[in-house]
Amino acid sequence: MFLGEFVHVLDGKGRLTIPAKFRADLDTALVVTRGIDRCLAIFPIPEWEQLAEQVSELPLTDRQARAFRRLLFANASDVSPDKQGRILIPPRLREYAHLDGEVVVAGINTYIELWNPEDWNKEREQVEGENVDIDGWAALGI
Repeated sequence: MFLGEFVHVLDGKGRLTIPAKFRADLDTALVVTRGIDRCLAIFPIPEWEQLAEQVSELPLTDRQARAFRRLLFANASDVSPDKQGRILIPPRLREYAHLDGEVVVAGINTYIELWNPEDWNKEREQVEGENVDIDGWAALGI
């Protein structure tokens, strides 16, 4: 389970150190891809395989399903942490998420999100602000 929020720095080669707290739960291989909200998502292989199976069950005849497949799979990259726990974030993914310098590493239970700090703060303000949609959350059935 990935919990918590950390700030780490991308090095000059585009490598990011995974927080030590998360490393024990990671296999030797991970998948990094575009997230939905202009962030990146990092999945351990078992979680990625489960998601890939669900997405593969979507009908090819559905335009939105095809678009989601493209977003998820065409932008995905296999990465493996080095001995220092660093992963290389491909340039096209760094560009998409506006990652340069500091990066917020957020544990999202079964996966990890990487955020530009300014974008992360905006997202947090939306979620934590006065206009929180409690009814919308209630509709989730939790």
